[in-house]
Formats: sequence, C-alpha cells, structure tokens
Amino acid sequence: MYSTLPEIHLVRHGETAWSVAGRHTGRSDIPLTKKGEAAAGRIADHLGTRAFAAVWSSPSQRALTTCALAGFAAQSVIKADLAEWDYGAYEGMTTKEIVAQRPGWDIFRDGCPSGETAGDVGKRADDIIGQIHAADAPVLIFSSAHFLRVLAARWLGLPPEHGAHFVLDTASISRLGYDHNLEEPVIRGWNDHP
Repeated sequence: MYSTLPEIHLVRHGETAWSVAGRHTGRSDIPLTKKGEAAAGRIADHLGTRAFAAVWSSPSQRALTTCALAGFAAQSVIKADLAEWDYGAYEGMTTKEIVAQRPGWDIFRDGCPSGETAGDVGKRADDIIGQIHAADAPVLIFSSAHFLRVLAARWLGLPPEHGAHFVLDTASISRLGYDHNLEEPVIRGWNDHP
C-alpha cells in the first residue's frame, strides 16, 4: 500500500564472519564477508528509484561498507547514536557461551556487564527518532540488528525491551512509517531480502 507520508528504510549491514558464527558484534570493527558484500550490492536494486532526504549510517565499517556498496556513500552521514549495542564483557561471545556462564540471560532484559542495557540503547534510539521527526522526510538508515530492533520498538512507543520481538537478518531492509497521520507510527515492512 502506498503512503504519501515519509517512510524510514532500515538496512541491517551485510554478513560478517562474526554474524555467521553468532558472535555479539558491538564495537568490534569486523568487515563484511564476500557474501555480505554481494548482498549489500543488491540493496540498491531493491530500493529502486526511491529518493531519500537523508542517509545515515552507524560508524561501524560493516554498516558503512554496506551503505557504500548499496550506492549511498556520497549521501551518507555518520551518526554515532546508530552504533550497535555495546556488549561490554560479552563482546565477541555467542549467546550459548554467555548462557553457560549466566543461565537464563537475555540481552533485552539483562543487558551486558560493562556495556549497555536496553534502556541505554533505547535512549539512543529515541534521539534518532527525534531527528527523523525533525527531518519530516524519507530517511535511509544503515546499522546493526539489536540497535534496529530497539529502534523499531521505540518507533511504536513500546519499551526498548520489546525489540526482542523483531528479528533481523543480515542485509535485510525494513520500513517504518505511519498509518493515517504522523500520530500513528507503524511498521510498513520488516526483514525483507533483496
């Protein structure tokens, strides 16, 4: 369904060796795999001829490379608030490894020692949402899974912990927007693949 209201496209970066292994990749600067580069290159075709008033990227090389391979490097502006969740002591670990040390652990409920909580990430997401509202135009965002999941929850007015309910694959495209007016935020598409 077509809407004349602004849409915000969210792109999760392409595959990395750590995303394949299920390792939490927050602030480590891991490059894309060849497969991740190829998938990033297909994003431009999927977005078609859409025009964006702004293109924002996380400072990570995986997001910036995805942005560049999708053809948006010339327009992109780095936004520090788009950085992935800071996993602190759990950086580079898999969920299985973390749960072996801390049974029942859930990132959205428990956060990360020496890293961020869902509330911390939610505050950054709220800042980005404020900038989206100020732009009042189509925006394209390149970032990472956990941050984008929290952003989606906050877009809908849900607590940041509800990001747990939104799964994102690498090199996926999602769309945030509105229903009838700017007071009715919705998810218009989620986890699409080019």
